[in-house]
Amino acid sequence: MRPIVIATANSGKLRELRELLADLPVSLSSLADHFSPVPTIPETGVTFLDNARQKAAWVRDRVKDWWVLADDSGLEVDALGGRPGVLSARFSGENPTAEKNNRLLLESLEGVEDPRRTARFKCAVVLLTAPSTCFSAEGVCEGSITLAPRGAAGFGYDPLFVPRGYSRTFGEMISAEKHPLSHRGIALRKMREIIHELCASADREA
Repeated sequence: MRPIVIATANSGKLRELRELLADLPVSLSSLADHFSPVPTIPETGVTFLDNARQKAAWVRDRVKDWWVLADDSGLEVDALGGRPGVLSARFSGENPTAEKNNRLLLESLEGVEDPRRTARFKCAVVLLTAPSTCFSAEGVCEGSITLAPRGAAGFGYDPLFVPRGYSRTFGEMISAEKHPLSHRGIALRKMREIIHELCASADREA
């Protein structure tokens, strides 16, 4: 089994990543398994891919020979000029929570009619297997923002986001429904193939 550190302490994200990478010949651990207290990793990039790379490199410098998987994802709302974007997790400022972020998003969209509430979730995933060996994958899910939260599943902005072609929010979907559609699911399916081939290649060389 190949050990991989997932560069997150977000329980909802960690659960999704474990589900999406199930059945691979890897053992997954999180930041909470390696650091106490869990560190706040700098995220100063201008794109999700920049931030994913930055997080992966930060963790890899400290866990040395382990593979590190990092992702960065967020919500882009057209009526807000693409905000909250890379600041999605910190949209509501100091001491942000999902509830505060969602409330601010709805307040920011007050008066915006349904046809103009278009948005998309984006995700970038990075795997560092050595300091200079990086693999990446990205996923996008188009959709729109509701007028009020719906559903208690998922995490983050899920109760406010309806994927294109559907009538329910991610917060109203079970994992088996959400994963084939979500930005993270799309990116992780691509990354699954990369990890599978890397592990198979290592077995052939062993």
